[in-house]
Amino acid sequence: MNIALFRNHQIPQSKNLALGIREFFSAQKIEIFVADDDAKELGAAPISDIDPKKIKFIISLGGDGTILNLMHEHEQLDAPILGINMGHLGFMADVQIADVYPSLQDLINGAYKIEERIMLQGETLQGEKSFAVNDIVAHRAGNASLVQISVHANGLYLNTFEADGVIIATPNGSTAYSLAAGGPILSPSLEAIVITPICAHTISNRPIVITADQEIQLQYLSDYDPIEVRADGMAKYQLATGEVFHISRSKKKFKLVNLLRQDYFSTLRTKLGWSGKLR
Repeated sequence: MNIALFRNHQIPQSKNLALGIREFFSAQKIEIFVADDDAKELGAAPISDIDPKKIKFIISLGGDGTILNLMHEHEQLDAPILGINMGHLGFMADVQIADVYPSLQDLINGAYKIEERIMLQGETLQGEKSFAVNDIVAHRAGNASLVQISVHANGLYLNTFEADGVIIATPNGSTAYSLAAGGPILSPSLEAIVITPICAHTISNRPIVITADQEIQLQYLSDYDPIEVRADGMAKYQLATGEVFHISRSKKKFKLVNLLRQDYFSTLRTKLGWSGKLR
């Protein structure tokens, strides 16, 4: 079995944990591959030395942002991801440090299931493409006032939002920026997309959930400076007045290892501080 191991360099403790995980797997005769610039320091093989199709699992040391980063930096890898939480919220990276080695043993023993979650693909009129695990966001950028963005779904006019921007989120991303902007939490297994306006001028402009098979067109209408479109906060595009950005379901799936000792609703209760009773 071959496993790719990636750590967040901004978290100093991630180095020692990565070394411990490498030793744990080495004792099990499992080969570990790491980022090329980590190979010497961690005493493991560089990821460039192996065919990406031969990687069975990816282990991420960090938070949800670390998972998003490695998805974009190593998009050639298509293996399921197990996230070990060394960050903050950790909706995707939900294995706690105290539970690392029992969780890795579960992985070896097959005590897990693989969740395949939908992803988004964005495309400019010039044919530039990007993908998103969480969301694609059109934002007013440097404009000092609200901007107008019209939204069509499968060619049918939905609405024109006068707002700071619009978030197009997957169920996986519904607990990220969309949630902060007042969007609903979607079960990650749903095949749906949530459209959430950001600080809309009209209070009746509310988030809406549509089926994942619909193609969304965002058109920038205001006669101001270009706005900004970002996929997972990374891939960046400028949208000038009148230009359209297309968003559709990606053919690629986001694969997450779900250990049987974990459950999504427990993660929600913990991360969002739900008490379950009035105080």
